[in-house]
Amino acid sequence: MSARSLDKIATVFMWLTGMVILGILVIFLGYMLIKGLPVLSWNFITGMPSDINAGGGVGPQLFNSFYILLLSMLFSIPIAVGAGIYLAEYAGNDRLTDMIRLSTESLATVPSIVLGLFGMIIFVNMLGMGFSIIGGSLTLMLLNLPVLVRVTEESIRTVPVHYREASLALGATKWQTIWRIVLPNALPGIITGITLTAGRALGETAILIFTAGTTVSRSLPDFDVTAAGETLAVHMWYVMAVGLVPDRVAIADGIGALLILTILIFNLMFTLPSKYIQRRMAGGGH
Repeated sequence: MSARSLDKIATVFMWLTGMVILGILVIFLGYMLIKGLPVLSWNFITGMPSDINAGGGVGPQLFNSFYILLLSMLFSIPIAVGAGIYLAEYAGNDRLTDMIRLSTESLATVPSIVLGLFGMIIFVNMLGMGFSIIGGSLTLMLLNLPVLVRVTEESIRTVPVHYREASLALGATKWQTIWRIVLPNALPGIITGITLTAGRALGETAILIFTAGTTVSRSLPDFDVTAAGETLAVHMWYVMAVGLVPDRVAIADGIGALLILTILIFNLMFTLPSKYIQRRMAGGGH
């Protein structure tokens, strides 16, 4: 068989593989949206939940989902970006660097339920935070860090070396080069990593069950970080596992559709500015 024939076969195979993956995604999203969209209403999205009566909403859970996500990102991003800059720009090939990379990769492989148990032991019990938004956010930070560190490091490494050399040749210090040249050019990749991490964190359950709890404040919005912080994903698990409400299946369908729409909108909010910045950078490079 000729090389051209093999190339055509491989191309067809890759196209089919991509179409199968796309088809699975469309079927999954379509099924969830068809089941859940009829449940969504303003009262459902903003209303208070009910433990017994039908017709409750998920307003506090929706607020807690974004509140915990925001806090966890505020904790994660400075540490992750700092570690990524150190590994990409300052660290040498020594045992300390190897240990940091090994620790990051090991943390990325830890199951989320183990992180949840760790958070419960350290933040809930030892530090006395109880089931709280702050305890859930700090534990969720441990889930976010490995991906953000690796993405930041790889994004910085993709910035061409001659950008750094030109900046240093003009008299800029190493930190000025990193802050004004390297990070702006690496920003689209870092934003992509933040988007992927945020989408994963929005759907996290095991960590938050053990640290943020399965109850919510009766006032909305409640910015008290010591209050319990049940999220949308945790509420979906709760109503299907131990919930007593008669319309629990409809609630779970509605939460599923709301989570999908929320993550899609969230991704668009970050992806579009990232593409714009990337085009600006590419245009400026020419």
